[in-house]
Order: sequence, then structure tokens, then C-alpha cells
Amino acid sequence: MKKVAIPVLAAVVACPAMAGQHHQNEGFWDSINPYMALRVGAGYTNHNYKYNGVKESLTDEELHGRAALGLAMWCNKARTEIEWSMFTKTKDDATFGTPTSIKVDTKLQTLLMNAYMDLGDYQMIRPFVGVGAGIAFADVSRSVPGEPVFDHDQTRFSAMGTLGMTFDWRVFAVDMAFRYTYVDVNSGLHNFGGDIGIRYMF
Repeated sequence: MKKVAIPVLAAVVACPAMAGQHHQNEGFWDSINPYMALRVGAGYTNHNYKYNGVKESLTDEELHGRAALGLAMWCNKARTEIEWSMFTKTKDDATFGTPTSIKVDTKLQTLLMNAYMDLGDYQMIRPFVGVGAGIAFADVSRSVPGEPVFDHDQTRFSAMGTLGMTFDWRVFAVDMAFRYTYVDVNSGLHNFGGDIGIRYMF
């Protein structure tokens, strides 16, 4: 047992030292790795919509997909990316102070610039936080009985906050994240969602 334990212990002690020496010899440009990422997930959308002088909170579940191109820096401890997101249509109805039910459908896409930072000095499994800002493309339609459907395309400011966990295998990484997305459309749209994605570094 000692013959096995001593070499293993020596290897465990030596690996971090060798890794540290490698990073010391690594230049700045050597530590920048481009990547592409694909993510899928589900969430919950709260859309505050005002009509007829009355504001209602419209809610629905959604599915979403995200694609990103980015750069990982400082031994993959930080990264920045451009991300395109598409959400399935959310729909809900409310009376807005009228005797009839009024249906509101919302289609949403976002284009964000995100930045992430890992927490702690971990090698394979690392928690991270992130923020993002950009624009959202919202298509909101309102159906009132007896009236033509009102359809309004809007381009508005959007922001995102993220908390997640990365499982890193150098070339590939799996990210699991919880995200909050805000869109400045109507009286405010809030999305709370989670997703899982894979990053490929090249």
C-alpha cells in the first residue's frame, strides 16, 4: 500500500507546482482562448403590461436557446462573449378593467455582451458570476375582442445577471447557470430562467 500511496501523494503535490510554473511562463496572448457556446434552458417570464390605464402582471413559462462567441482569459478564469438568445412565445390574458378578457402575446430575442468571472481558485469545478447588457427585440401583440389585433415591434435595452457552475475539461466545458434578464419593454419584462450549455475552446 505504501508503494502505491507515496508516488500518488508525490504526484498530487507536484502537479500544482508544475501547473504554476507553466502559467508563469505563459504570455498574455497565450492565455486568451476563443470559444463558441450553445445553451438550452427553461424559465418563467413576468411581463408588466399597461392598457386602458390599468397595469397587469402577465406570466408564462418559456423555453429558450442561446448561442455565443467569446474569449476566455487568464487561464479561463474570466471570459467575455457576445450572446444571441431566442425565447419561445409567452402568452397570458387579463381584463385590464374591462368586462372581457384581453390576450397579450410576447416574442423575445436578445443580443447581449456578457462578462463572467470565476469565484475561487478551483481547477475543474468552478462557480462563476456574470453580467450582461445589450438590446432586446420584442414583438408584443394584443387581442381585444371586436378590434383588430395590435402588433408592436420594439427594440429596447436589456440587462442580465448570472450565477452558475462550470465543469471544465480544458477543450470542452459544461456550464450550468441561473439567469435573470430584464427588458425595458412596456412597463418592464422580467425573466427568471436556468440553462445548461457546452463551450468548445479552439
